[in-house]
This record gives sequence, C-alpha cells and structure tokens, in this order.
Amino acid sequence: MANNDTIMRATGLLIIEVRDSNPNGDPDRESDPRQRPDGKGEISPVSFKRKLRDLVEDKTGQVWQTLGKELKADQFVILESRGRKRDEIKKELQGDGQAFKTKYWDGRVFGNTFLEEDASTTVKTGVVQFGLGLSLAPIDIRRLTNTNKAGVEEGKDRGMAPMGYRVVHHGVYCMPFFVNPSMAHKTGCTKQDIDLLLKLIPLAYTHTRSYVRPMVEIRHAWYVEHKSPLGSCSDFALIDVLTPKKKGDSNKPSEQWQDYDVPSGLPGELQGKIASIRDLMTEP
Repeated sequence: MANNDTIMRATGLLIIEVRDSNPNGDPDRESDPRQRPDGKGEISPVSFKRKLRDLVEDKTGQVWQTLGKELKADQFVILESRGRKRDEIKKELQGDGQAFKTKYWDGRVFGNTFLEEDASTTVKTGVVQFGLGLSLAPIDIRRLTNTNKAGVEEGKDRGMAPMGYRVVHHGVYCMPFFVNPSMAHKTGCTKQDIDLLLKLIPLAYTHTRSYVRPMVEIRHAWYVEHKSPLGSCSDFALIDVLTPKKKGDSNKPSEQWQDYDVPSGLPGELQGKIASIRDLMTEP
C-alpha cells in the first residue's frame, strides 16, 4: 500500500525549445551542436544532469537558498564534482556504504560510477534515468566568427575566433526520463530526493544560461505517476502521445514553436491507467 513516503514508478518527458542557442556542444566536432547523421539534434543525458547537479552544488546560489531551506546541506553533497577526494570517498563506501548514501544526493538519485574494488555492494545505477534528448526535426546549425576588440595574441590589436559561435537556429527536443523505485533501497533514495529533483527540473536552463545558450527553455515537463511502484501502463505509450508533432514537412527544420502540434494531456484510455499527470512547468 502506497503512502506519502512511497516513491511511485513514473514516466517523464521534457519538451525543450531552442532558439539560436547551442543546447549541448559536441567536443568531437569543435563544440558544434550535437547532431545525428539524419540531421536531428541531440542533448545528452549527462549534460542535463550536470545542470541539476550544479544547482544543488551551489549552496550560496538562489536556487538552493530557496529550495533547500528545509534540507540539511551536508546530506545534499554532489559526488560528481571537481576536487573530490578519492580516499575520503573510499572510506564512506566501507561496510554498507551508509555514509556514502546519506551524503551524496546525485549518488542516491542517479546512481554512481565511482567504481571501487572493495565495495562490491556499491550501486552503479540509480532511481532516475534520463534518456537522450532528440529534436523532432532536423536542425539548422548556424556558425559565426567571434571577434574581440582587445587582441589576445602578441602583435595583434584585435582577436578573432573563426566559427566560434555555433548555434541551432530553432529546434524542439524531447527528453524522456524514468523513475524506478526498485533501486531506491539500494541507493538510499527517498521521496524527498525525488521531490527536490522535480522542483529543480523547471529551473535547469533558466538558471544556468550561458553565452552560447541564452535561449533554451523547457516548455513542458510532463511527469506521469503510475498507480503503483511496479507501474500501471507502458512508458512508450505515454511518451508517444505526449510528444509534439511537426506540422508540414517533418524533414525540414522548424522556425518557431507554432510549427508544432503540442499535446495538452493524455487521452481518456491512458488517463484511467495512471494515478496523476503533472506539468512541472505550471507549478509554483
């Protein structure tokens, strides 16, 4: 029987709009926006989770100061951070690893890849998994040369970075994510951890804007909770009906948000199979 502290299985889908921004650069292609051979754009799960981690790690930042008021900061440390001390983490992993589980929020939620030969019970997969973000249509990548009035090279009175500004003109990406309660008892993940995640998702892009990523925004963040921790319907069925459809030629890049038919919810037959559906972007 579920109670208020039970983590229910859930299916999520982020609908992300990109305007003249680079949502995720590819280091193998000089930081071009990631793109598949068929022309569609990609956003890696790692890049999105990094933004969530950064918001929790910055304990003096506005996001944590607002969302973390009732939380113990020393129980919401980020494992995947620069400067971590391997020897200290090895000690935290000793025995049942409870010290490790209590300390690291991202370890509890996303699992961890901190492989330790002496920690056979260390969990390698987490309660929440984000999938690949994929654009609904091919993307048009535009490249510009950056200039700097002050030169950075000796003997030059100005600086130039040929093709240094690489952005997607317009795109709508869909990124699924899944909550699997079966891993919670291994990672130490609690409903409080999941509740924090759901509050962070709407802030992921608006509070981590950058020079090449000024206009990336989650338009919808669907969160569908199943009727039990085991699940009550197909993840794929939910994702398929919540995914926008491009109007006209789907093989041509879009120009604006209005180029898509965007679902506003679930049809009746699926609505009856789930406990609730929320759009996290509409919540205070």
